[in-house]
Amino acid sequence: MRVGGSVQVPGDKSITHRALMLAALAPGRSLLRGALTSLDARSTASILRQLGIPISALRAGAEVTVRGRHRFAQPAVTLDCGNAGTTARLVTGLLAAQPISARLTGDASLRRRPMRRVTEPLGLMGATFEPAAAERLPFAVRGGKLHGLRHDLPVSSAQVKSALLLAGACARVDVSLREPDGLSRDHTERMLRALGFVVADRAGRIELSAWGTFQPFEFEVPADPSSAAFLVAAAVLGESGEIALPGVGLNPTRTGFLTVLSRMGAALAVADLTERMGEPAGTLLARPAQLVGTVVEAGEIPGLVDEVPMLAVLAARAQGETRFRSVGELRVKESDRLGLIAANLQALGQRAAVDGDDLVVEGTDAPPRGRVRTDGDHRIAMAFRVLGTVPGARVVVDNMACADVSFPGFVAALDSIRRRR
Repeated sequence: MRVGGSVQVPGDKSITHRALMLAALAPGRSLLRGALTSLDARSTASILRQLGIPISALRAGAEVTVRGRHRFAQPAVTLDCGNAGTTARLVTGLLAAQPISARLTGDASLRRRPMRRVTEPLGLMGATFEPAAAERLPFAVRGGKLHGLRHDLPVSSAQVKSALLLAGACARVDVSLREPDGLSRDHTERMLRALGFVVADRAGRIELSAWGTFQPFEFEVPADPSSAAFLVAAAVLGESGEIALPGVGLNPTRTGFLTVLSRMGAALAVADLTERMGEPAGTLLARPAQLVGTVVEAGEIPGLVDEVPMLAVLAARAQGETRFRSVGELRVKESDRLGLIAANLQALGQRAAVDGDDLVVEGTDAPPRGRVRTDGDHRIAMAFRVLGTVPGARVVVDNMACADVSFPGFVAALDSIRRRR
């Protein structure tokens, strides 16, 4: 199959969440262009509206207007985060600094995900929770006057880090954090700096100064590199041609998958570099290539954790073995991604196994054939739909609708880059 064309990938999910929240905290009118309109982004917008923040509808191609205020209103209902872990954790951080109480919940998948890694340090800052342990949703949070925090995170997590930085920025208190396994994505730090806050990296610690003021802003959200990754994978699996993905976010904490793909032999290039609110962006170019196996080290995982499903299906078509080290965190994503990746590859006649906290994939030329179980996980669905594009494949994905969580219109976008000879 030949590939070709230019596709505008939807706005970055992580950045859209943060832009909506930062705009909600800035008294006045902020304007967002290119914001993601997925289910997760709508969960964040819906919760902010219930906290008294007017936000225009999130529609593809439409500008989003946010009229922020320094203090949130007391919500009249339980705040439903849907499937969005970013929403749940970051909103918890925002609420911790507000003199209100609110109850948070989510769907069945989100209610299984760990929250104590956020609620415990927020409790040290002065927030209170009901139940007090608050290990899983649902729980209630009562915010108020917070004090500073010096904390070592148990795992490298952009969501946890961002929740604590946002709480500190709202409360105007110092926050000092250390991540154990390498730097996780730093969108919150970059956006806070662009708004005038002082956020520094000193001797391996991320440090937020107590002083700063939220101001309204205009911002064009870059295209999501995690979504672009699936179209890149489809291009790599093609037989000839090239695709272009304009305006993709190229934040170094998000592009670890490009480094790994280049190491595996992928033909990639970047053009038209620019910067938006501290976030680099550019046109990503990808062509078909013969891949070879590699080792993805533990220190690389924080920069590509969302792309492991995509990299795993490519590894199934590469020459030799690929090992992903220390990916146990995948067990507590939207699904048990670690188990699902291995089980689905096996179900399709590919070679994969879980070895402790490692994922091991052995490349094969055997065409993938069988049924994929997603457990409603958008990244599992998209990764295996891409694997189904190889010659001779017969792959049935049980739930492609869940792709709308992060990439509305994914199937149409994938089909658009495929060209028959």
